[in-house]
Amino acid sequence: MLSDLEIKIVRELQEGLPLTERPYLAIAERVGLSEAELMNTVKDMIERGLIRRFGAALKHQDLGFTANAMAVWDVPEEQAPQVGRLMAGYPQVSHCYQRPRRPDWPHTIFTVLHGQTNADCEETAARLAAATGVASYKLLFSTKELKKSSMKYFIEEGR
Repeated sequence: MLSDLEIKIVRELQEGLPLTERPYLAIAERVGLSEAELMNTVKDMIERGLIRRFGAALKHQDLGFTANAMAVWDVPEEQAPQVGRLMAGYPQVSHCYQRPRRPDWPHTIFTVLHGQTNADCEETAARLAAATGVASYKLLFSTKELKKSSMKYFIEEGR
């Protein structure tokens, strides 16, 4: 179980780091700790497995990567883990999932590809197909981003 203090820390960390010279000091002050106390508590939470990773989210559109597509691949189930690991290793692939095959939807591997143009995504898909030997795939290009957010825990009313 998490203490009330640990819950406060999670709430602060999931909002992102403030753009200051010492972001952890700013968070520490908001939760009523010194910077060292905050860092020690976070380190303890990591060691206990309560926090598994810190990540940074970039707006890929602002970096010039305005095209993205979900590529769905018809991969036999017994080959899916190996093929998925290979596909996930490409820098143009941000997400890679294995999903169950359905009678009307034979695709078992789903990848999200990013590029500066749709043609870039098509080229990446062709390279993935050549590298894995999986020729049966479809590209589903995004037309509009409707929501993009990270999971939030311990949401307070009004936040």
